[in-house]
Amino acid sequence: MKTTVLCYAKCTTCQKALKWLEENGVDYEVRPIKEEHPSAEEIRQWHKKSGLPLKRFFNTSGMLYRELNLKDRLPDMSEEEQIELLASDGMLVKRPLLISDELICPGFREKEWEALK
Repeated sequence: MKTTVLCYAKCTTCQKALKWLEENGVDYEVRPIKEEHPSAEEIRQWHKKSGLPLKRFFNTSGMLYRELNLKDRLPDMSEEEQIELLASDGMLVKRPLLISDELICPGFREKEWEALK
């Protein structure tokens, strides 16, 4: 499987991450997260494979996250409700979201991405 990066073109962290991939010779394809947001099934699979808490997949600094008051609402939501919410709008998903055979990584953390090299 080719490495895929779900990102938002105007996001400076996404731009930094793509630059890092290029500088490190990682072959990847870009998927625009706003236009081609992940499905509930994809989120379920990535969450399970990552071993990370589901909250790591939320863009907690995003405007939509704040508008929906998710900081207070998420603790009372079931995992399935959270997955459906993430699938409803790509702007709720932490970006960039790196998907590869060996790594699922929400957000750009260089140390975690090193596994791709």
